[in-house]
Amino acid sequence: MQHYKVGYVAGVFDLFHIGHLNLIRRAKEHCDYLIAGVLEDELVQRFKNKLPYIPFEERIQIVEAIKYVDKAVRVDITNIDKMDAWKAFRFDCFFSGDDWKDSPSWIQDQINLREVGSDLQYFSYTKSTSSTEIRKLIQKDTEE
Repeated sequence: MQHYKVGYVAGVFDLFHIGHLNLIRRAKEHCDYLIAGVLEDELVQRFKNKLPYIPFEERIQIVEAIKYVDKAVRVDITNIDKMDAWKAFRFDCFFSGDDWKDSPSWIQDQINLREVGSDLQYFSYTKSTSSTEIRKLIQKDTEE
């Protein structure tokens, strides 16, 4: 994988765990300057039909504090689309976990980004830990 000047990674980053850190660290290894987008609570509710456990203001502070992140930004309805994000931040590469790799919309996003000289690169999804699995454990504990 080539090295980029400006990279961008976006996520909910709820219940921050090693999978999130792996994604951010790998992205930073491939760019000089990394922008991390954190989805606001309303978008998470809209797209995942659930609110994050950790409120947006706390999640963005956590992401800002990570040494690999040069700038943390709010992701809202105006920049959730990858091309809108590119217009706002002019990144050379969008980094993502490979759980989205074969999605038709993400394939189209890769085509669109390449048309403006940007790229879309995927990293292997960390299977050992996920927010979904942590949520299940939390719910199980509260039921007992």
